[in-house]
Amino acid sequence: MPVMVLIIVGALAGVLATRLMRMNTDLPTAMIIGILGAVVGGLGFRFLMTSSSWIGAFVLALLGSLLLLWLWRFYQGRR
Repeated sequence: MPVMVLIIVGALAGVLATRLMRMNTDLPTAMIIGILGAVVGGLGFRFLMTSSSWIGAFVLALLGSLLLLWLWRFYQGRR
């Protein structure tokens, strides 16, 4: 999958993930979390199977973003 598509899909997934987790973040932060989530989701998915559909990439980016947001909340609460 081209890198630009991964960035766009990840940014959209990050915005959606922050809204699903009811986190008040600014748009750039949400997009960065989504892009990182897309990388995490993409790496995790490579171990399972190969997919080139943008829907699959979006779902994995969303799941990766949700995981990163959950970890962020978990470690912020421990301080």
